[in-house]
Amino acid sequence: MTDLRRPLVAGNWKMNGLRADGLARTRALVDKAGKRPPAIDILICPPATLLTTIGRALGGRRGAIALGAQDCAPRTSGAHTGDIAAPMLADAGCRYVILGHSERRGDHRETSALVRAKATAALDSGLTPIVCVGETAAQRRAGKTLAVVRNQLARSLPEAAVARPFVVAYEPVWAIGSGHTPTPAEVGKVHGALRAWLEGRLGERAAAVRLLYGGSVNGANAQALMAVANVDGGLIGGASLKVDEFWSICVATAGNRKTTRRPARKQGGKVKR
Repeated sequence: MTDLRRPLVAGNWKMNGLRADGLARTRALVDKAGKRPPAIDILICPPATLLTTIGRALGGRRGAIALGAQDCAPRTSGAHTGDIAAPMLADAGCRYVILGHSERRGDHRETSALVRAKATAALDSGLTPIVCVGETAAQRRAGKTLAVVRNQLARSLPEAAVARPFVVAYEPVWAIGSGHTPTPAEVGKVHGALRAWLEGRLGERAAAVRLLYGGSVNGANAQALMAVANVDGGLIGGASLKVDEFWSICVATAGNRKTTRRPARKQGGKVKR
């Protein structure tokens, strides 16, 4: 039996976009998806101020392109001025939420423990968390990449994730917005290590977890990066603000669509697949 991890390309608009340009970008993407839908999942994550507007333009939860948020609070309600709760995001039509992005970990000093609490809130609200991990340039030079990303994932992933859908995004901090990317071999090494760690924690269910790569992905390098083993799509930053380039990444990802076979399991003394 073949078990398919359907690729996912997620556009993280970060702190960019007003209603006019956000709507124009969204309508152009919807038009492209309607004319030639690639065999992948597509997600866009605009700023919180645009969620409702962009969600409507996408056609709601039934639309071909999913809506996601860039963060959520660890609590579901209460006196927490400025925070946005996961149930509010779900109510606005979100299906996913990005958590633990290096810009949140760096700019706001978010710890993996806080990311874990946010991921728990997201799962409890029916959202799929995209849990981000990645090393700094200094950690990379010190040869600590694998130790850092494993530790971040171990501390950021809640127990509830054992039985619920979630996504992991590897985004080396030094590559985000820099124009520099790791080689496909380097990406493959990290993604292979993350898959192995997930297998140790989740067993067979690890085969269904999508691992995204992010960090200066563009139309020129997407083909090579999306072809790497255990890369199931991308978390795209700056390039997601350019419709044609984002779409070229989606097409490249669809062209590298991969399948993964379920591990064999024993039943009644015999190996069953």
